[in-house]
Amino acid sequence: MILIVGGTGFVGTKVVHALRAAELPVRVLARKPDKQEQLRAWGAEIVAGDMTDAESLRRAVEGCETVVHLVALPPFANAQATERVMVQGTRDLLDAAKEVGVQRVVLMSALGTEEGREIAPYYNAKWEEEQAVKYSGLAHVIFRPSFVFGRDGGLLAQQIRLVRYSPVTPVLSRHRMQPIWVEDVAAFFAKAVSAPEASNRTFDLGGPDRLTWAELHALIRKLLGKRRLAFTIPPGLLKAGAAVGQVLPPLSGARAAVDMLDQGDNVCDPQPAMDAFGVEPIGVEEQVRRAVV
Repeated sequence: MILIVGGTGFVGTKVVHALRAAELPVRVLARKPDKQEQLRAWGAEIVAGDMTDAESLRRAVEGCETVVHLVALPPFANAQATERVMVQGTRDLLDAAKEVGVQRVVLMSALGTEEGREIAPYYNAKWEEEQAVKYSGLAHVIFRPSFVFGRDGGLLAQQIRLVRYSPVTPVLSRHRMQPIWVEDVAAFFAKAVSAPEASNRTFDLGGPDRLTWAELHALIRKLLGKRRLAFTIPPGLLKAGAAVGQVLPPLSGARAAVDMLDQGDNVCDPQPAMDAFGVEPIGVEEQVRRAVV
């Protein structure tokens, strides 16, 4: 049995689907089990629980050989919530996994975690998760994806809505990204639960293309057939706005999220992951094409 925590979210549902398509047994931890009819229709077992409830994690992991850990709060979440859910939650999950004899943990981290752990609670939490997994004594695989694009969620869907409906489109960063399609991410996870040669390794994930945010907006405009005025927001102005947002509880981590955007290029070498798992991610133009239809 494979336990997936974070299996009800944007990436998680795709991972559940990929594992069930491979006819693997899946159990999903959910805060609201009654709302997970689609996952049940795919044949997944749904159990009630939460990353802040250690006892629910112990119940969920009972009888499982593998744990897939996808839980993360948004980068703008406050540091206390990030610590409670991502850092302490991961420690409790690993403790429970070791108690019941789990054989492997597959963790979703993020590209930029190592370099950015001092600038943002999100990256610091991801780094702490990685360290907890690496020193847990359990066999593991860690993935660090660049921006994950998809049709029904995530950054790309937001940017498409912006270009589609706004006469002026602000570009949030001058740096480059290497986006990867969400179903390709799910394919890597589905392979990682059993690939013996991948054990105890960390892999960067990205698509084949590197582009700036301005180039992404230009591609979206082309595929939508829209003519829009686009401008790159100066980092100082973006940080000033984020500083104001920090006084609002839902946006208390806004400054750190902006610092993440301004950290530098979010690019990688995905070849080691492609070689290990035999997955070839699609290019960014095809990603955007799939999302705009």
